[in-house]
Amino acid sequence: MADDRIPPHPDPSAIPFQQVLEALVDPVRRSIVTQLSASPDDVRCGGFDLPVSTSTATHHFKVLREAGLIRQYYVGTSRMNTLRRDEVDAAFPGLLKAVTTADSA
Repeated sequence: MADDRIPPHPDPSAIPFQQVLEALVDPVRRSIVTQLSASPDDVRCGGFDLPVSTSTATHHFKVLREAGLIRQYYVGTSRMNTLRRDEVDAAFPGLLKAVTTADSA
C-alpha cells in the first residue's frame, strides 16, 4: 500500500535532462546527493549537514525527488531518503559519479 504522505516518484528516464541538471546546479542539493552517495544507509531528513532552515531543506528534497534523483519514504515518523543510483545511472550514465566526485573535491 502506498504511503499518502509521499508523492509519486517519477521514472528518471522520463525526466528531461535539463530538469536533472537544474536540480543539481544548487550547492545544497549537490550536498544532499553527495551525502547520500557517501552513506551506507538511507538518511532521515534531519540527518543531513545542511546550512539551510528545515523549510528550505524540504524544498530542496522536493526538487531532487521531482527530478528523479532521490526516493523518499517513511519509517514510522521519520522521512527517509535514498539515492536512486541504479535508475539514474541507467538514464544518465556517469552523471552521479561526476557530480559526487566534483562536489567532494
